[in-house]
Amino acid sequence: MPSLPLPPMPKFAPISVPFPRRRQTTAVLFWMILVPLCIIVFLEMLLISYITRTIALVYFLYVMQDKGQETGARRIEWLRSLSVWIWLRDFFPISLRKEAALDPSKRYIFGYHPHGIISLGAFTSIATEACDISKVFPGLNIRLLTLESNFNIPFWRDILLFLNVASADKRSIVHVLSNPKSQPGDSVMLVLGGAAEAMEAQPYTNRIVLKSRLGFIKLALTHGASLVPTFAFGENDVWDQVPNPRGSYVRQFQNAFKSVASFSPVLFHGRGIFTYDYGIMPYRRAITVVTGMPIDCPKLDTITESDLVEVQKKYIAGLQALYDKYKDELLPSRKEDLVIL
Repeated sequence: MPSLPLPPMPKFAPISVPFPRRRQTTAVLFWMILVPLCIIVFLEMLLISYITRTIALVYFLYVMQDKGQETGARRIEWLRSLSVWIWLRDFFPISLRKEAALDPSKRYIFGYHPHGIISLGAFTSIATEACDISKVFPGLNIRLLTLESNFNIPFWRDILLFLNVASADKRSIVHVLSNPKSQPGDSVMLVLGGAAEAMEAQPYTNRIVLKSRLGFIKLALTHGASLVPTFAFGENDVWDQVPNPRGSYVRQFQNAFKSVASFSPVLFHGRGIFTYDYGIMPYRRAITVVTGMPIDCPKLDTITESDLVEVQKKYIAGLQALYDKYKDELLPSRKEDLVIL
Protein backbone atom coordinates (compact mmCIF):
# COMPACT_ATOMS: atom_id res chain seq x y z
CA MET A 1 0.00 0.00 0.00
CA PRO A 2 1.58 3.32 -1.05
CA SER A 3 2.22 5.75 1.78
CA LEU A 4 0.45 9.09 1.76
CA PRO A 5 2.68 12.15 1.37
CA LEU A 6 3.14 14.14 4.54
CA PRO A 7 2.11 17.79 4.57
CA PRO A 8 5.01 20.24 4.49
CA MET A 9 6.33 21.40 7.83
CA PRO A 10 5.18 24.85 8.89
CA LYS A 11 7.60 27.73 8.49
CA PHE A 12 8.00 29.24 11.94
CA ALA A 13 8.77 32.89 12.48
CA PRO A 14 12.21 33.42 14.01
CA ILE A 15 12.48 34.40 17.66
CA SER A 16 14.53 37.44 16.71
CA VAL A 17 11.69 39.23 14.88
CA PRO A 18 11.94 42.97 15.68
CA PHE A 19 9.50 44.30 18.28
CA PRO A 20 7.62 46.62 15.84
CA ARG A 21 6.68 43.60 13.71
CA ARG A 22 5.51 41.69 16.79
CA ARG A 23 3.43 44.72 17.72
CA GLN A 24 1.89 44.81 14.25
CA THR A 25 0.98 41.12 14.45
CA THR A 26 -0.61 41.70 17.87
CA ALA A 27 -2.68 44.59 16.45
CA VAL A 28 -4.02 42.37 13.65
CA LEU A 29 -4.80 39.58 16.14
CA PHE A 30 -6.63 42.08 18.37
CA TRP A 31 -8.70 43.27 15.42
CA MET A 32 -9.57 39.69 14.42
CA ILE A 33 -10.73 38.64 17.90
CA LEU A 34 -12.58 41.87 18.65
CA VAL A 35 -16.01 40.63 17.53
CA PRO A 36 -15.93 37.32 19.48
CA LEU A 37 -14.43 39.19 22.45
CA CYS A 38 -17.36 41.62 22.47
CA ILE A 39 -19.83 38.73 22.40
CA ILE A 40 -18.03 36.88 25.21
CA VAL A 41 -17.95 39.99 27.41
CA PHE A 42 -21.70 40.49 26.95
CA LEU A 43 -22.47 36.84 27.76
CA GLU A 44 -20.20 36.96 30.81
CA MET A 45 -22.07 40.01 32.05
CA LEU A 46 -25.27 37.97 31.91
CA LEU A 47 -23.69 35.30 34.11
CA ILE A 48 -21.41 37.04 36.62
CA SER A 49 -23.80 38.77 38.99
CA TYR A 50 -27.15 40.48 39.41
CA ILE A 51 -25.54 43.89 38.88
CA THR A 52 -23.75 42.99 35.65
CA ARG A 53 -26.84 41.14 34.42
CA THR A 54 -28.94 44.25 35.01
CA ILE A 55 -26.40 46.42 33.17
CA ALA A 56 -26.39 43.96 30.25
CA LEU A 57 -30.19 43.91 30.02
CA VAL A 58 -30.42 47.70 30.17
CA TYR A 59 -27.78 47.86 27.43
CA PHE A 60 -29.78 45.32 25.38
CA LEU A 61 -32.92 47.47 25.65
CA TYR A 62 -30.86 50.49 24.59
CA VAL A 63 -29.56 48.63 21.53
CA MET A 64 -33.05 47.54 20.55
CA GLN A 65 -34.24 51.14 20.26
CA ASP A 66 -31.03 52.82 19.12
CA LYS A 67 -30.78 53.72 15.41
CA GLY A 68 -27.37 55.36 15.38
CA GLN A 69 -26.35 53.25 12.38
CA GLU A 70 -29.14 54.92 10.36
CA THR A 71 -28.39 58.48 11.45
CA GLY A 72 -24.79 58.97 10.39
CA ALA A 73 -22.86 57.12 13.15
CA ARG A 74 -21.18 58.79 16.17
CA ARG A 75 -17.67 59.75 15.17
CA ILE A 76 -15.11 59.94 18.01
CA GLU A 77 -11.75 61.22 16.83
CA TRP A 78 -9.53 59.83 19.59
CA LEU A 79 -10.80 56.30 18.94
CA ARG A 80 -10.15 56.65 15.20
CA SER A 81 -6.63 57.91 15.97
CA LEU A 82 -5.45 55.12 18.29
CA SER A 83 -1.95 53.73 17.67
CA VAL A 84 -3.38 50.23 17.27
CA TRP A 85 -4.79 51.22 13.87
CA ILE A 86 -1.36 52.48 12.77
CA TRP A 87 0.17 49.16 13.79
CA LEU A 88 -2.62 47.37 11.88
CA ARG A 89 -1.84 49.51 8.82
CA ASP A 90 1.89 48.82 8.99
CA PHE A 91 1.43 45.04 9.17
CA PHE A 92 0.57 44.82 5.44
CA PRO A 93 1.16 47.83 4.86
CA ILE A 94 -2.00 49.69 3.77
CA SER A 95 -1.77 53.08 2.04
CA LEU A 96 -4.17 55.60 0.51
CA ARG A 97 -3.76 57.61 -2.70
CA LYS A 98 -6.03 59.99 -4.57
CA GLU A 99 -6.28 60.86 -8.25
CA ALA A 100 -7.92 64.21 -7.58
CA ALA A 101 -8.72 66.62 -4.77
CA LEU A 102 -12.43 66.59 -3.96
CA ASP A 103 -14.49 69.72 -3.45
CA PRO A 104 -15.63 69.71 0.21
CA SER A 105 -18.78 71.64 -0.72
CA LYS A 106 -20.11 68.57 -2.55
CA ARG A 107 -21.30 65.15 -1.40
CA TYR A 108 -19.86 61.88 -2.68
CA ILE A 109 -20.62 58.18 -2.95
CA PHE A 110 -17.37 56.23 -3.05
CA GLY A 111 -17.59 52.77 -4.61
CA TYR A 112 -14.97 50.41 -3.15
CA HIS A 113 -13.63 47.46 -5.18
CA PRO A 114 -12.88 44.62 -4.74
CA HIS A 115 -14.64 43.41 -1.58
CA GLY A 116 -11.90 40.94 -0.69
CA ILE A 117 -12.50 38.69 2.30
CA ILE A 118 -13.23 41.40 4.89
CA SER A 119 -12.45 44.72 3.11
CA LEU A 120 -9.43 45.45 5.27
CA GLY A 121 -8.30 48.33 3.07
CA ALA A 122 -11.64 50.12 3.43
CA PHE A 123 -11.72 49.69 7.20
CA THR A 124 -8.16 50.87 7.78
CA SER A 125 -8.13 53.79 5.35
CA ILE A 126 -11.66 55.14 5.93
CA ALA A 127 -12.86 54.04 9.39
CA THR A 128 -9.62 55.08 11.11
CA GLU A 129 -7.07 57.87 10.76
CA ALA A 130 -4.23 55.40 10.13
CA CYS A 131 -3.95 56.62 6.51
CA ASP A 132 -4.72 60.27 7.36
CA ILE A 133 -8.05 60.28 5.55
CA SER A 134 -8.96 63.64 7.11
CA LYS A 135 -5.81 65.19 5.64
CA VAL A 136 -6.15 63.46 2.28
CA PHE A 137 -9.73 64.75 1.89
CA PRO A 138 -10.07 67.81 4.16
CA GLY A 139 -13.66 68.89 4.70
CA LEU A 140 -15.16 65.49 3.86
CA ASN A 141 -16.90 63.31 6.45
CA ILE A 142 -16.92 59.86 4.85
CA ARG A 143 -18.98 57.14 6.52
CA LEU A 144 -17.86 53.62 5.70
CA LEU A 145 -21.00 51.49 5.27
CA THR A 146 -21.39 47.89 6.37
CA LEU A 147 -24.08 45.25 6.83
CA GLU A 148 -26.95 46.13 9.17
CA SER A 149 -26.37 42.81 10.97
CA ASN A 150 -23.05 44.10 12.34
CA PHE A 151 -25.03 46.51 14.50
CA ASN A 152 -26.75 43.64 16.28
CA ILE A 153 -23.49 42.53 17.91
CA PRO A 154 -23.17 43.96 21.43
CA PHE A 155 -20.36 46.47 21.99
CA TRP A 156 -18.95 45.85 18.48
CA ARG A 157 -21.83 47.96 17.14
CA ASP A 158 -20.76 50.85 19.36
CA ILE A 159 -17.12 50.57 18.27
CA LEU A 160 -18.27 50.76 14.66
CA LEU A 161 -20.45 53.80 15.33
CA PHE A 162 -17.60 55.59 17.12
CA LEU A 163 -15.33 54.81 14.14
CA ASN A 164 -17.86 56.58 11.88
CA VAL A 165 -19.18 53.37 10.35
CA ALA A 166 -22.88 53.31 9.45
CA SER A 167 -25.38 50.88 7.95
CA ALA A 168 -25.42 50.16 4.22
CA ASP A 169 -29.21 50.29 4.36
CA LYS A 170 -30.85 52.79 1.98
CA ARG A 171 -32.31 54.81 4.86
CA SER A 172 -28.82 55.34 6.26
CA ILE A 173 -27.44 56.59 2.94
CA VAL A 174 -30.40 58.93 2.39
CA HIS A 175 -29.95 60.35 5.88
CA VAL A 176 -26.26 61.11 5.34
CA LEU A 177 -26.81 62.72 1.93
CA SER A 178 -29.99 64.70 2.46
CA ASN A 179 -31.18 65.01 6.07
CA PRO A 180 -31.90 68.60 7.24
CA LYS A 181 -28.75 68.61 9.39
CA SER A 182 -26.54 67.22 6.62
CA GLN A 183 -23.42 69.27 6.00
CA PRO A 184 -21.45 69.88 2.79
CA GLY A 185 -18.87 67.12 2.46
CA ASP A 186 -21.06 64.45 4.09
CA SER A 187 -20.31 61.33 2.04
CA VAL A 188 -20.44 57.53 2.13
CA MET A 189 -18.30 54.64 0.97
CA LEU A 190 -20.06 51.50 -0.24
CA VAL A 191 -18.34 48.15 -0.79
CA LEU A 192 -20.49 47.50 -3.83
CA GLY A 193 -19.76 43.85 -4.62
CA GLY A 194 -20.97 42.53 -1.27
CA ALA A 195 -21.19 38.83 -0.49
CA ALA A 196 -21.23 37.82 -4.16
CA GLU A 197 -17.88 39.53 -4.72
CA ALA A 198 -16.34 38.09 -1.54
CA MET A 199 -16.78 34.64 -3.06
CA GLU A 200 -14.64 35.75 -6.02
CA ALA A 201 -11.77 36.91 -3.78
CA GLN A 202 -8.93 34.64 -4.86
CA PRO A 203 -5.31 35.86 -4.51
CA TYR A 204 -3.81 37.72 -7.47
CA THR A 205 -7.16 37.92 -9.27
CA ASN A 206 -9.46 40.92 -9.66
CA ARG A 207 -13.03 39.84 -10.26
CA ILE A 208 -15.68 42.36 -9.24
CA VAL A 209 -19.49 42.23 -9.30
CA LEU A 210 -20.73 45.52 -10.74
CA LYS A 211 -22.88 45.17 -13.87
CA SER A 212 -26.02 44.41 -11.85
CA ARG A 213 -25.39 47.18 -9.32
CA LEU A 214 -27.55 50.19 -10.19
CA GLY A 215 -28.97 51.19 -6.81
CA PHE A 216 -25.99 53.35 -5.81
CA ILE A 217 -26.26 55.21 -9.13
CA LYS A 218 -29.94 55.90 -8.53
CA LEU A 219 -29.09 57.30 -5.11
CA ALA A 220 -26.40 59.53 -6.64
CA LEU A 221 -28.85 60.92 -9.22
CA THR A 222 -31.60 61.34 -6.62
CA HIS A 223 -29.40 63.43 -4.32
CA GLY A 224 -26.99 64.98 -6.82
CA ALA A 225 -23.98 63.24 -5.26
CA SER A 226 -20.80 62.63 -7.24
CA LEU A 227 -19.52 59.07 -7.69
CA VAL A 228 -15.90 58.20 -6.91
CA PRO A 229 -14.66 54.80 -8.19
CA THR A 230 -12.11 53.39 -5.74
CA PHE A 231 -9.86 50.39 -6.25
CA ALA A 232 -7.92 48.59 -3.52
CA PHE A 233 -4.91 47.04 -5.22
CA GLY A 234 -3.97 43.89 -3.27
CA GLU A 235 -7.21 43.55 -1.27
CA ASN A 236 -7.79 40.06 -2.66
CA ASP A 237 -4.23 38.93 -1.93
CA VAL A 238 -4.06 39.01 1.88
CA TRP A 239 -5.88 35.68 2.38
CA ASP A 240 -6.20 32.41 0.49
CA GLN A 241 -9.68 31.04 -0.09
CA VAL A 242 -10.73 27.42 -0.54
CA PRO A 243 -11.17 26.92 -4.30
CA ASN A 244 -14.81 27.63 -5.15
CA PRO A 245 -15.25 27.87 -8.92
CA ARG A 246 -18.77 28.51 -10.15
CA GLY A 247 -20.74 25.29 -10.20
CA SER A 248 -18.61 23.60 -7.53
CA TYR A 249 -20.16 22.13 -4.38
CA VAL A 250 -18.46 24.82 -2.30
CA ARG A 251 -19.96 27.62 -4.40
CA GLN A 252 -23.39 25.96 -4.37
CA PHE A 253 -23.25 25.82 -0.57
CA GLN A 254 -22.16 29.46 -0.38
CA ASN A 255 -24.94 30.57 -2.73
CA ALA A 256 -27.54 28.60 -0.78
CA PHE A 257 -26.36 30.19 2.48
CA LYS A 258 -26.36 33.67 0.94
CA SER A 259 -29.93 33.22 -0.25
CA VAL A 260 -31.16 32.99 3.36
CA ALA A 261 -28.62 35.34 4.99
CA SER A 262 -27.07 38.71 4.19
CA PHE A 263 -23.58 37.28 3.77
CA SER A 264 -21.79 34.22 2.44
CA PRO A 265 -19.53 31.90 4.46
CA VAL A 266 -16.12 32.56 2.91
CA LEU A 267 -13.71 29.69 3.66
CA PHE A 268 -10.43 31.54 3.99
CA HIS A 269 -7.02 30.79 5.49
CA GLY A 270 -3.66 32.48 5.73
CA ARG A 271 -0.69 32.54 8.09
CA GLY A 272 -0.52 31.97 11.84
CA ILE A 273 0.71 34.04 14.75
CA PHE A 274 4.02 32.20 14.91
CA THR A 275 4.06 30.56 11.47
CA TYR A 276 4.06 31.91 7.95
CA ASP A 277 1.81 29.33 6.27
CA TYR A 278 -0.84 27.84 8.62
CA GLY A 279 -3.60 29.85 10.29
CA ILE A 280 -6.31 32.45 9.70
CA MET A 281 -4.19 35.58 10.09
CA PRO A 282 -3.76 37.59 6.88
CA TYR A 283 -0.49 37.59 4.96
CA ARG A 284 1.83 40.58 5.00
CA ARG A 285 0.93 41.79 1.51
CA ALA A 286 0.52 45.43 0.57
CA ILE A 287 -2.90 47.01 -0.04
CA THR A 288 -3.02 50.36 -1.83
CA VAL A 289 -6.40 52.09 -1.87
CA VAL A 290 -6.65 54.54 -4.78
CA THR A 291 -9.62 56.89 -5.25
CA GLY A 292 -10.34 57.84 -8.84
CA MET A 293 -11.69 60.89 -10.64
CA PRO A 294 -15.14 62.01 -9.45
CA ILE A 295 -18.12 61.54 -11.75
CA ASP A 296 -20.59 64.39 -11.26
CA CYS A 297 -24.24 63.35 -11.28
CA PRO A 298 -27.08 65.85 -11.82
CA LYS A 299 -29.93 65.84 -9.31
CA LEU A 300 -32.94 64.40 -11.14
CA ASP A 301 -36.55 64.24 -10.03
CA THR A 302 -37.36 61.53 -12.58
CA ILE A 303 -34.76 58.85 -13.27
CA THR A 304 -35.04 56.56 -16.28
CA GLU A 305 -33.22 53.32 -16.95
CA SER A 306 -31.25 55.04 -19.70
CA ASP A 307 -30.01 57.58 -17.10
CA LEU A 308 -28.78 54.73 -14.90
CA VAL A 309 -27.08 52.91 -17.78
CA GLU A 310 -25.37 56.09 -18.99
CA VAL A 311 -23.87 56.85 -15.58
CA GLN A 312 -22.94 53.20 -15.07
CA LYS A 313 -20.93 53.26 -18.30
CA LYS A 314 -19.03 56.33 -17.07
CA TYR A 315 -18.41 54.69 -13.70
CA ILE A 316 -17.12 51.45 -15.21
CA ALA A 317 -14.91 53.39 -17.63
CA GLY A 318 -13.48 55.42 -14.74
CA LEU A 319 -12.83 52.31 -12.67
CA GLN A 320 -11.18 50.53 -15.62
CA ALA A 321 -8.95 53.54 -16.32
CA LEU A 322 -7.92 53.66 -12.66
CA TYR A 323 -7.05 49.95 -12.68
CA ASP A 324 -5.12 50.18 -15.96
CA LYS A 325 -3.08 53.13 -14.71
CA TYR A 326 -1.75 51.37 -11.60
CA LYS A 327 -1.95 47.63 -12.33
CA ASP A 328 1.69 47.20 -13.39
CA GLU A 329 3.01 49.18 -10.44
CA LEU A 330 0.76 47.79 -7.70
CA LEU A 331 -0.18 44.32 -9.01
CA PRO A 332 2.99 42.96 -10.62
CA SER A 333 2.17 39.35 -9.60
CA ARG A 334 -1.44 39.34 -10.85
CA LYS A 335 -2.70 36.18 -12.57
CA GLU A 336 -5.39 38.00 -14.53
CA ASP A 337 -6.56 41.52 -15.20
CA LEU A 338 -9.76 43.16 -14.04
CA VAL A 339 -12.91 41.13 -14.76
CA ILE A 340 -16.22 42.94 -14.31
CA LEU A 341 -19.13 40.56 -13.75
